Amino acid sequence: MTGRDLRALFSTNDRSVQADEAFTNRSSQWETVAAALTEHLQRISAPAFDAEDLEAPRNHVLVFHGVGGIGKTTLSRMLEAALTDAGRRPSQWGEPGWPADWILPVRIDLARSAGTDFEQIVLTIRAALTRIGRPLPAFDLALRRYWEANHPGEPLEEYLRRAGLGSRFGQALPQQMQSALADVAQALMLPGTIGSVVGQVTGALIGALRERRQTVRALAGCARLADLLEAELDLDSLSFYPHLLAWELARLPDGKKAVPVVLLDTFEDVGDRTHRDLERLIQRTMWLMPNAFWVITGRSRLQWADPALQGQLDYTGPTAWPGLTHTTVPAARTSAGAGAARQVLVGDFSPEDCDDYLARRLSSNGQPLISEPIRQVITARSHGLPLYLDLSVARFMELRRTGRTPQPADFDHDFPALVARTLSDLTPDERHVLRSVTLLDAFDIPLATRAAGLTHEGPAQRLTERPFVREAPFGLWPFHLHGLIQSAVRNADDTTDDRWTETDWQEAAQRAFNALGEQHQAADGPSRLLLVACLRQGLRLARDHRLDLDWLTPAAWTYVSDSVWEPLAPPARQEQASALQTPAEALAELLHTLARRQHEHRARTVDRLTAVIDTALLPDELQEMAIYYRAKAERDLGRSSASRHGMQYVADRGGRLAPAARRGLAHLARLAGDFPTALATARTLGWTGRGHRVEGDIWWPHADMHRAAAAYAAARTQAEEHAIAGERATSQAQRAFVLSFTHPDAAAGEIDFAHQLLAGLVLRVTTATVSAAELIRDAGTTRDIEDRAEQLRTEIRLAGVNVAEPILELALTFHHAVQGADEKITDSIARLRELTRSGDYAYYADIAHFMTGLPLQAHSPARWVDGEESTRQRWRGLVIARRAYLSTGP
Repeated sequence: MTGRDLRALFSTNDRSVQADEAFTNRSSQWETVAAALTEHLQRISAPAFDAEDLEAPRNHVLVFHGVGGIGKTTLSRMLEAALTDAGRRPSQWGEPGWPADWILPVRIDLARSAGTDFEQIVLTIRAALTRIGRPLPAFDLALRRYWEANHPGEPLEEYLRRAGLGSRFGQALPQQMQSALADVAQALMLPGTIGSVVGQVTGALIGALRERRQTVRALAGCARLADLLEAELDLDSLSFYPHLLAWELARLPDGKKAVPVVLLDTFEDVGDRTHRDLERLIQRTMWLMPNAFWVITGRSRLQWADPALQGQLDYTGPTAWPGLTHTTVPAARTSAGAGAARQVLVGDFSPEDCDDYLARRLSSNGQPLISEPIRQVITARSHGLPLYLDLSVARFMELRRTGRTPQPADFDHDFPALVARTLSDLTPDERHVLRSVTLLDAFDIPLATRAAGLTHEGPAQRLTERPFVREAPFGLWPFHLHGLIQSAVRNADDTTDDRWTETDWQEAAQRAFNALGEQHQAADGPSRLLLVACLRQGLRLARDHRLDLDWLTPAAWTYVSDSVWEPLAPPARQEQASALQTPAEALAELLHTLARRQHEHRARTVDRLTAVIDTALLPDELQEMAIYYRAKAERDLGRSSASRHGMQYVADRGGRLAPAARRGLAHLARLAGDFPTALATARTLGWTGRGHRVEGDIWWPHADMHRAAAAYAAARTQAEEHAIAGERATSQAQRAFVLSFTHPDAAAGEIDFAHQLLAGLVLRVTTATVSAAELIRDAGTTRDIEDRAEQLRTEIRLAGVNVAEPILELALTFHHAVQGADEKITDSIARLRELTRSGDYAYYADIAHFMTGLPLQAHSPARWVDGEESTRQRWRGLVIARRAYLSTGP
């Protein structure tokens, strides 16, 4: 459904340009209207329905709310068109299930610019009902009396013409009102001269109604007519007259049945939340016309179901308006049936809708004028907001008028008009809070209040009720801004009178940063979720606004201590990490690299950490963190010398990571085969150095699996006591690995437990260890072990965790040794020698010889704790035991 876009049409001399107002499909909203209206028709058609019931709850209101520019007015106009003429209904909208001649749609624009007052609202509704073709005497008589008292000497015809109602609905209303007056006068048998005077007629009618005369029995059915005719002739009384309309509509004969569908657009302009005078009159009208159906479009939800409004409006609370109660379930996911939420957030366009809208908005010779690359940029920047699309179309035409062809880069742009539109109906405090929370990805009311530097939460609370604030009720911080609004308010040129300076923005960033730190530090007990959330926002704020690290330093240590590695901050804004300029940028890059190292090759991790270290921007303790984790990555890559140098540097400085560095040195000694030195160091490490796990790493190469399993169990218990999830999973994975050699049946449970502990963690070496344990558990069988091993080898190489491949090869050697596959054993030993030619894990080739009973081909530099022969016997014994296990069956 399109119409001419005159603004675009008159912005160019190129007559080949076709400018259409493209209406993008809103079929879900139409389905909501159709379902709600169908339910309404069924309800008012039921014998039990009473239009004069003043106490029954009302469910005849449907509200569409959303940010300015989302397309609510366009939706309102299209609903009016579709309800008026089925031929104007968009093809995507389904066929309604009600008789077309029942529905009388009337749309009323409540925008301040339209100048609509309450009198005009009432007259518009009555003028629309002239299409019924008959007077509505009870209402018409009351309205005529009101008009003559409040507009003496002003003919109603002239008012209708001036207000544009005559051109919309014709001039039948004055005639119908005059006919009603004449009919009542005739029924009362009044002389002609008196019968034309509304005051005389109403006075006589009131008397007749009070005396219950048969001559006025047709109107006597309206129990409150006499009271309304006797009331003061003021605006307040006028707001009760719609009760008479409802009564008249309810008594229409079957052939004349009509249901008004009143569409009230731009409802936010009815008034503010302090002065609700006009809103009170409109609400009263809606309550007193329960057989009409009302569709409201505006920026905010209706608050009528809030009991706190009692006294400000006549009808409030969830009992009165069950469909208007606020629900945390998105309206798009609720049905429109009985009891369903009747407040629907108008959502953003999908990317496909945005592209379709832009393609059809401007065309030339039947082809889209806006190229696809430009449409893609506009779509991505718009976040689905139609107003942004309109502004981009205007920018396209403006650039075209300069004589050059618009390019995609021209539309990487924020529009000040969005800022003005967003701020226009906010109070000063609400605008202050809005600007403050644009600095945050998500927030709650206390955080928004602190970020704004206010001492009271009211402005933040009110802001969260605005449609550009989205709610994720189960989130840590439940609120976030619409993406485009956040970008526009933060980045577009602000021309408002209370715009912020750069100093204001900097101070707001510091307040928000401090507020995050306070929430993190005030948490009851350790909360990993809160820690990560505070780090994500705090790192970005500190990086973007060059803030001191402050609470980020202890938070960073807490983050790394658990070895969980949730994604944190994006990398630094610069293309290269070497361009880091502030400590906050360096810390953001450091933590991002540590989190990413489980998802990328270790060589990339080393390069990124080296770039951070070389900047020397971090304080000493965080610099040591970067050096330590680089040394770990170098160890995984087989660069033992570089790893040893880094570990020694950290250990010598005695900082937080000194025990871990000493553990790293013990590992390096183990890698070199110097087991006595590694064991002596392990016994000095304690919990902080993960001493039990290091001992287990020493005992299993000796095939002392029982002692290794006990050490790993002790390490896991310590990790549980300290609530370190990553360490617990790693210790359990190692325990499953060693028990897979000795107890295949029991190992299955240990492996399952390791998988459970790894759920939600990203630890690539540990995951590879569990996969190797599964191969060892199945060693000697025909369970596709070699295919599984090849797949695991590919995964290890892609991850760059070289340390895991020799273990995989050792698992395969054990399998071949159990099967007695001599040729494959020879191949495995050759691969082990190739993998360990740097000298690290060279003793793995020795272990392969021990398993198979083969003599060593050359002297080994490995130093075993209890000698080479004892180790050889234990490894050979494991192979023999597995053969025996397989021969007798599990």
